[in-house]
Amino acid sequence: MVTVVIPALNEANTIRQVIQFCKQERHVDEVIVIDDTSEDDTAEIAKEAGAIVLKSAARGKGISMKEGVDAAKHEIIVFLDGDIDPYPIDTIDALTAPLIADEADFVKGGFSRNAGRVTELVAKPLLAIFFPALSSFAQPLSGMIAGKKQFFKKLEFFNDYGVDIGILLDMYLMKARIQEVNIGYIENKSKSWEGLGKMSKEVAKAIISKAREEDSSATATSQDVATIEEINNAMHEALQENLAEHKRLAVFDVDDTVLTDRFIDVCAREYGFTAKLEDLRQHEKDPLILTKRIGLLLKGISMDALLNTIHGIKMVEDFKETVRGLKEKGYLVGLISHGYTLVTNYIIKNVDADFAVANQLEFFEGKATGEVNMPSSYFASPDSICGHAFCKTNALQYVCEKFNVQFRNCIAVGDSVDDLCMIGHAGMGVAFCAKEKLLEKVAAKVIREKSFRSLFEFVK
Repeated sequence: MVTVVIPALNEANTIRQVIQFCKQERHVDEVIVIDDTSEDDTAEIAKEAGAIVLKSAARGKGISMKEGVDAAKHEIIVFLDGDIDPYPIDTIDALTAPLIADEADFVKGGFSRNAGRVTELVAKPLLAIFFPALSSFAQPLSGMIAGKKQFFKKLEFFNDYGVDIGILLDMYLMKARIQEVNIGYIENKSKSWEGLGKMSKEVAKAIISKAREEDSSATATSQDVATIEEINNAMHEALQENLAEHKRLAVFDVDDTVLTDRFIDVCAREYGFTAKLEDLRQHEKDPLILTKRIGLLLKGISMDALLNTIHGIKMVEDFKETVRGLKEKGYLVGLISHGYTLVTNYIIKNVDADFAVANQLEFFEGKATGEVNMPSSYFASPDSICGHAFCKTNALQYVCEKFNVQFRNCIAVGDSVDDLCMIGHAGMGVAFCAKEKLLEKVAAKVIREKSFRSLFEFVK
């Protein structure tokens, strides 16, 4: 019999269908979903669909996969992605047949679709240098795999984009019998282009580190170095091609702008710390210390409770339509918030925005610790264009550099003095239902109704 393990992060839209697909396979009698601390209803839907659901101890696909191996009761384990629907009907059968027949110890699933840019420009050339025996694999980064538990138990899983290639290399180094099978056509969710750089770096790091494990005395030849340099240049050019298509950018504040209320104010009312919050705002003037102390007010509140609070706050009614309209005009659309990623992730998922910069609220065993990690992009650097040590303009500058967008091609929308500097520096700053008259004076455009409809009067 077979165990299917599905590491899942925010896959509420597809997880039920994936589980149902697994349960109809004749050899499968155990489906385990490792919930990677999702911020949507993934875990609840998976339970309803009949899967065993375990919450991962820490976020990361590698950790989730290891926990799935430890929990599996069968010797043959299949790993599937939770965001693919539909899978080709014979996927599980194709992955497990060589294992059941004892013709292989590990099976890599290929599929009928062109390999991605990281595969072609990074993984395959590096495999040709360091692991030529594996260079013939069509889809070395595929996450659809199957293998014997006794081999999986020996692995040290990478916890980043290198995890899938790392498993293949570990199996090879353990001299496991490896096969690649084509499971059919898959409409896989491609990695967003802005993440290609991070993905390529982590895949390259995994391959090179495994090569060193194989032969610690091995050194790259001058030809190898030249090839790696060529790989780096090709990846850079590929990224620049994509970046050139996105020369305009729109960023929105979240509290009292995208949302019709402030998340922390709603939490204060629901969990009874309004007086403490107002006292902090009145007496603490340092924005860094204020952010940290406000975070402590959330200590002990569960993630589920905070997600319920988020669900109860309305967005401006036409924001989703606004995001879609801006993207149709070629804009990248994102959020820059002094709030929490818990909130921005929820918004991004619901409106299909491209990115967010926000504070990370820490959780342990499902409850807020009160600790807040602030993104480094908020802090000034020697190249900062504003004079503030901690400012949304620094974050906007970081985003512009990341996406190769000039400030004059940016729209920044906000409602409060926290947005003042960002709105002043953006190519077009928009004061949205501003409570401070100064913001309207600095802004190029003013919107006084709770609607973004009139924004398109200003947009090219």
